[in-house]
Amino acid sequence: MKVMGARKVLVTGCSSGIGLAVAVRLAKDELRRFKVVATMRDLDRREALEKAAGETLNRSLEIRQLDATCEDSIRECVNSLSDRRVDVLVNNAGVGMIGPLECQSVSDMQELFNTNFFGLVRLVKELLPDMKQRQSGHIVVMSSVLGIQGLLFNDVYAASKFAVEGFCESLAVQAMKFNVKMTLVEPGPVVTEFEKKVYEEAEKMDLSETDEETARIFRQIYLPYSRKVFNSVGQTPEDVAEQTLQLIVSKNPPFRHQTNRLYMPLTAMKHADPTGQLPIDAFYKMIFQHDRMLNATLSILRILHRRMGHGAA
Repeated sequence: MKVMGARKVLVTGCSSGIGLAVAVRLAKDELRRFKVVATMRDLDRREALEKAAGETLNRSLEIRQLDATCEDSIRECVNSLSDRRVDVLVNNAGVGMIGPLECQSVSDMQELFNTNFFGLVRLVKELLPDMKQRQSGHIVVMSSVLGIQGLLFNDVYAASKFAVEGFCESLAVQAMKFNVKMTLVEPGPVVTEFEKKVYEEAEKMDLSETDEETARIFRQIYLPYSRKVFNSVGQTPEDVAEQTLQLIVSKNPPFRHQTNRLYMPLTAMKHADPTGQLPIDAFYKMIFQHDRMLNATLSILRILHRRMGHGAA
């Protein structure tokens, strides 16, 4: 069934997590404003999306194969759409990586960048010319608060998100000239299968390439710290999806949008001190020197999280 007058939205990385939640939320929009093309690299993983889509499947939501690491795959998907039209791109496909730098291979780092950064570049390169020609379009990019502020043992993942932020910030000026909007969505901790898998792999990580103290810090301090943060301020994918919907329907969406109000004080430190020392010192003290203060802070955030219902703005 054709959804008349609906905007065509292409969403990547829809097999689980935020991508799945965004695709389903847009497809179930009460005002029927969207026709969603939900894509994933491996169509064998489509069952969860099909189940979540329910009655919208093959109506306001269709599932297609798209591998963000392959230009031919992207082009084939876009060429299969009527008039190649994509009104809104939601770039969500991504992979994670945490752990001591010495224990990670350069090839794994390159593969992460191939998805997280170059995947975005390939999609924009394919879709932006058509958007510029039509003088309309919206490119929505799932970034991260780690694209604003680095974090211990997230060196390579944060670097990929910093690259995403720099790419979009530079391109946004040109896009504006052609009436194409760009929005960076910056979630903090989000409780998804993606995150769970990253941390499960971290628990089993071979740390033999690093020194004993770094291995101890990673296992005994960082991983427990991360679990506490996720339990205290973690959002659901549905929270992020709802805010993404609001950004897409906004007449003047912001260039940057942090989805988690409770995380904002941590990223605000970056802008408060031009030398960059304030956030580094603060994170150092939180992680290594003030465990009681961290636990107390997280307890307060947990209470606020419950009172707010979903901890999001």
